[in-house]
Amino acid sequence: MTNGRRNSGGLVYSTAQGRMCPGCSQPIAKCICRQVNLKPSSDGYARIRLETKGRKGKGVTVISGLPLDSDEFLAFGKELKQRCGSGGTVKDGQIEVQGDHRELIAGELTKRGWKFKFSG
Repeated sequence: MTNGRRNSGGLVYSTAQGRMCPGCSQPIAKCICRQVNLKPSSDGYARIRLETKGRKGKGVTVISGLPLDSDEFLAFGKELKQRCGSGGTVKDGQIEVQGDHRELIAGELTKRGWKFKFSG
């Protein structure tokens, strides 16, 4: 009898291995999920937009559609955050930079030879 619970199962911690990845059930140090290249499908244009919805009125510049694999994506996100002098995150195939930095990011993309569009 399941008592109305779903069996989410899966090992999350092992005393011998430490933390375990919920996706591939391997130790975090040997996780194969991160090795998968997450190159998003793109039409050749990066999209730059300013989001404020759900952020209590604070603006966040979001860049999506970049033709990079996961490692390059993380490095480029870090570089953009440093260039803009603000915080942010890289998740779900998007780079989020706190604040309105659309023009500065557009200049960085142009320097690298990437085409972009402002959206939203």
